[in-house]
Amino acid sequence: MIIVREVFIAKPGMASKMAAMFKKEWDDVTVMTDVTGSFNKVIIESEYGSLSEYEAEMMKYMAMKGKGTKKSSGPSHVDMYTRGKREIYRVW
Repeated sequence: MIIVREVFIAKPGMASKMAAMFKKEWDDVTVMTDVTGSFNKVIIESEYGSLSEYEAEMMKYMAMKGKGTKKSSGPSHVDMYTRGKREIYRVW
């Protein structure tokens, strides 16, 4: 199994809005916010059976991007964060 974490550092005042937006748009991910550590951290965690399954999902997402598939019509998440990173883990 593969776990993918998308880690964002939100702009001040945007972490809860960003977390709520992600929770609304994606049903099959876990959305987390910081309790300790860096302030304004929002993490989206998802699971895949393999790296190829993850890659297929990313290709599907990229194909849908920009075709009005978002559930919300508010600001995009790219307007809400200052930096981010992706972490990919293999579960043993």
